[in-house]
Amino acid sequence: MKSKQEQSEETKKNILNAAKKLFMTYGYESVTIRQIAKEAGCSHTAIYLYYKDKESLLHHLAMPLLQLLSRQMKNIIQSNEMDDWTKLKRMCCSFITFCLRHKSMYSTFMTARASRVDEEDPKLQINNVRIEIFQLLMQTLENALALSDSKQSLAFARVLFYNLHGVISTYIDNKEPAEDLTERLSSTFDLSVEAMLLGLREIKKQGGKKG
Repeated sequence: MKSKQEQSEETKKNILNAAKKLFMTYGYESVTIRQIAKEAGCSHTAIYLYYKDKESLLHHLAMPLLQLLSRQMKNIIQSNEMDDWTKLKRMCCSFITFCLRHKSMYSTFMTARASRVDEEDPKLQINNVRIEIFQLLMQTLENALALSDSKQSLAFARVLFYNLHGVISTYIDNKEPAEDLTERLSSTFDLSVEAMLLGLREIKKQGGKKG
């Protein structure tokens, strides 16, 4: 016979697993608390005993992955064995690889209820970490390209961020195992990142103007 505490922990786990499955399948915005309760095999009121609302479920699912990605990026920044240009390339490739290895959860941990990257006081805690990840990338980009204008830094970082997400989105529905996919395309990802960064460096050399 399971104790009440064991039953409670099992119910919490079932609810979280149900939310994860449904968010992955239908997208965060489309899923309701009642659907999660049905998938978890409990009443919708039972969910509120453990989680405040659907955003709380999102937090519990997204935060561990976001924090892990943030730590990986910080470890690259703190390395004394790479120059800023190499750190930037490594961060970009690591970002792509990380998101593809967690591609089934990508839209949940990276885009669901996302705020602007320059928002100063986001409502959700997960958006603080998302913004931190963006700022780590922007900080490294500033160092690598010797950017001194804050508006240019933000614009360049956004361009880079958009392109990284574009690479990731290309393979989100790919059925190949993530490890095989990232291994097979690692050189292509490296080349893609190199091309993006060289393009930004050239624009910077030209004073931020095309042509």
